[in-house]
Amino acid sequence: MSSSHHTTSVDYESVDKAYLDKRKLKKGAAGWILLASLGVSYVISGDFAGWNFGLAAGGFGGMLVATVLMAIMYTAMVLSIAELSSSLPTAGGGYSFARRALGPWGGYVTGTAILLEYAIAPAAIAIFIGGYVNELVGLNGPLVYAAFYALFVGIHLWGAGEALKIMMGITALAVVAILVFVVGMLPHFSVDNLFDIAPSAGVAGASSFLPQGVMGIWGALPFAIWLFLAVEGVPLAAEEAGDPGRDMPRGIITAMLVLLVFAACVLLLAPGGAGAAAMSEHAAPLVGALQAVYGRDSWAAGFVNLVGLAGLIASFFSIIYGYSRQTFALSRAGYLPRWLSVTGERKVPYLALVVPGAIGFLLSLTGKGDLMITMAVFGATISYAMMTLSHLLLRRREPDLARPYRTPGGTLTSGVAFVLAIVAFLSTFVVSVEAALWSAVFYAVMLAYFGLYSRHHLVAQAPEEEFAAIAQAERELSDETAPDAV
Repeated sequence: MSSSHHTTSVDYESVDKAYLDKRKLKKGAAGWILLASLGVSYVISGDFAGWNFGLAAGGFGGMLVATVLMAIMYTAMVLSIAELSSSLPTAGGGYSFARRALGPWGGYVTGTAILLEYAIAPAAIAIFIGGYVNELVGLNGPLVYAAFYALFVGIHLWGAGEALKIMMGITALAVVAILVFVVGMLPHFSVDNLFDIAPSAGVAGASSFLPQGVMGIWGALPFAIWLFLAVEGVPLAAEEAGDPGRDMPRGIITAMLVLLVFAACVLLLAPGGAGAAAMSEHAAPLVGALQAVYGRDSWAAGFVNLVGLAGLIASFFSIIYGYSRQTFALSRAGYLPRWLSVTGERKVPYLALVVPGAIGFLLSLTGKGDLMITMAVFGATISYAMMTLSHLLLRRREPDLARPYRTPGGTLTSGVAFVLAIVAFLSTFVVSVEAALWSAVFYAVMLAYFGLYSRHHLVAQAPEEEFAAIAQAERELSDETAPDAV
């Protein structure tokens, strides 16, 4: 098995049992309810800050159309990866799906895209946390970012089971904050408030519904994605789930349903109560909407400000978990430096937590939350296209693969998600060429590392590679036994 396959342009090295023993996660730390709360937790910060920049980019109409399109994409993608994660339950998530369908290069491109998204999203969230802390106690900037990174990377170093339970508690608080916001804003909703952004002069097709014209829809797409970004990280917990074949689909689909409801609530009620124009630039839109209606010092605004911080922290906390598991899997299989995947006594990949955390902290020092969102979306949308393409290919090539859960609509569902993912990827260039170019630079460096070094040093015994090697051997065997083999 350590011999290199000439077909895959990579070389494998065999490792002993001690290598894998030093790289073990804690099995059984997560049931489906914990996985569903992980899915909500990854995303919930997007309801509290960031999405509202889409109102500036496209007005309410542009943001509404963008959100409906992205809700369709995410729902279709979640149904696709529910099937993939039940079939191939490893900590590699998207990388392991694409590794199986598209080979080592496809796996690496997908894993790197997820890593770009997951390393940069916490930097954006740290900046938004700064905005909320500033509203509360007047503190902001590098000290706040550093304190939050240190505290939450620290809790993850303590252990996965403990970290996931704490995260569930923080997520529950954030859900309460959204419910208080919804109850507080419902009586003040007025359709007129949604359309108070004046149409831009000289823009073709500009109207009160689409103040920036049709281009405003393109511009709003990355911010609509922020309402769902990172829900696809649930499969990264596969090796820590009790029964992944059953728990993964249940967990991720439940999370998606909850997130669809929350997205509808914040998108309609914040601008519908306080006006789209006022909400389009606000650092803390849910707090701003309640302040506009009930006054700056009202208890509802104060409560949502304080507990809304829990929403930002929940995502910050869980995405740190996500990037550490993706780094762990890519490192264990030799795609990234192998020392990153070593786990200590507590079965936690400590270097995979600390190193991307340090990089994310440095990125947060730019203070540019909207730039970070666009960079995260650049990585995310590449991974969405690759994962849904993997679903399409595996359905065609491996019809007999065990699929404890099957995607409703099959390849039509994953096909819709694939097309919309490419549309969303192109939108990042419309929003910020700067963000797209920085992301492309990161990508080029990572691909060069793989092309020049790590593809010659992959680990044959890593679970994702063993899955693929067995599948490869079975395919070769069936080709040889086929009577018309050429």
